[in-house]
Amino acid sequence: MVSYLVLCLALTIAASSAFEWKHHNNEELPLLLEEVHQKCPSITRVYTLSEPSVRGVPLYVIEFAETPGFHQPYKPEVKYVANIHGNEVLGRELLLGLADYLCEQYLKNDRNIRNLIEGSRIHLLPSMNPDGLHYLIGRNNNHSVDLNRNFPDLDAITFEYERQGINHNNHLLKDLTRLGEPLEPETRALMRWIMSIPFVLSAAMHGGDLVANYPYDESRSGAPVEIALAYASNHADMSSTTRRGCNAISPEDSMTYNFGKQGGVTNGAAWYSLKGDFNYLATNAFEITLELGCDKYTYANELETEWERNKAALIAYLWQAHIGIKGTVCDEANYLENAIISVVNITGNVPRPIRHDVTTAGPFGDFYRLLTPGHYEVTAKFPGYFSSSRVVTVPYHQTSAVVINFKLEKIGGTYNAGLRDENLCVKVTSMTLRTHI
Repeated sequence: MVSYLVLCLALTIAASSAFEWKHHNNEELPLLLEEVHQKCPSITRVYTLSEPSVRGVPLYVIEFAETPGFHQPYKPEVKYVANIHGNEVLGRELLLGLADYLCEQYLKNDRNIRNLIEGSRIHLLPSMNPDGLHYLIGRNNNHSVDLNRNFPDLDAITFEYERQGINHNNHLLKDLTRLGEPLEPETRALMRWIMSIPFVLSAAMHGGDLVANYPYDESRSGAPVEIALAYASNHADMSSTTRRGCNAISPEDSMTYNFGKQGGVTNGAAWYSLKGDFNYLATNAFEITLELGCDKYTYANELETEWERNKAALIAYLWQAHIGIKGTVCDEANYLENAIISVVNITGNVPRPIRHDVTTAGPFGDFYRLLTPGHYEVTAKFPGYFSSSRVVTVPYHQTSAVVINFKLEKIGGTYNAGLRDENLCVKVTSMTLRTHI
């Protein structure tokens, strides 16, 4: 009798913890995230951003990592952000489903998911705009502001530098002299979050079409499409050349465009212009915009189907944080934070500088540079030190970025052959405690 009751209790708990595909309201969202955390306490953490919404609703994030709450060198940080527009609800539910899926697959010892979580730090923000949730016309926040257009316009700074012949289009927030529109609390919270964690890769989730939109908008130089293609090609039909364009009456409808004809991706400037590109121009993070479907408001009975259409793409995109190169920059005894990493593509006959430097993060002096297969000259620079350059080959079919560490010699300092020891930065790593972010 006791065994029977125990079995019934276990079945009841299992049934109640099964993920339900529905529209989760603002009260249910944190409860669901906490439930995932309770199932996977060793690899998850639930936290909130620095400010709530206009109406006081916290902006919840769930994090997956081998050591939640701590940045570790050689483990890239990646994030998904959804429900930026209140009536675009699919991304919100996909991220809740993804959180449950990552936990469940980890517990089932899925090697792909375990390797992803143990080698990365993944942050999921299901709702940036909880105040506008679910209203069919609730695009904006409670101040009637479009949060997607509320970030500082860093593109204008880039174009002014281009006009002056200055080659500088990264980490531009310090060059901002005029804010423009007042920042909403949700925007301020997201900006603080973005600036406090050294994100490598990001995706913002929207609705209204079916395409992966890569940075940066208003660009006259464009950007590589490979990372966006990783999502589109793993989606059920984002890259299909035969699917209908959104709002098409028939597959031959010439009034609508099927982005599948170009691989399911597009450059922002080629589609529509959107000021900001805050992640790409203010930090090291490469962000794309995911338009997840023709309908902005996805009905509850369609959510599970959409999950199956997007599941493989959501995982494949997270793995893109592991392409290219990664490493640390140090001197004889210390890591160097904010060292500059510049890259020149030397794959072809003519070297082509990549006009977007990245910087090292504190306290480990680690960096991550997303690169496609090829040959590159990589240079590390830091004020008061001699620069150092290395040639590296990025192979095809990467599952982990190529590690390349730099040891810089101080100008005017005493020469030390130990600076040529490429393992020195790794040795410093082994002696450094984790730091909480």
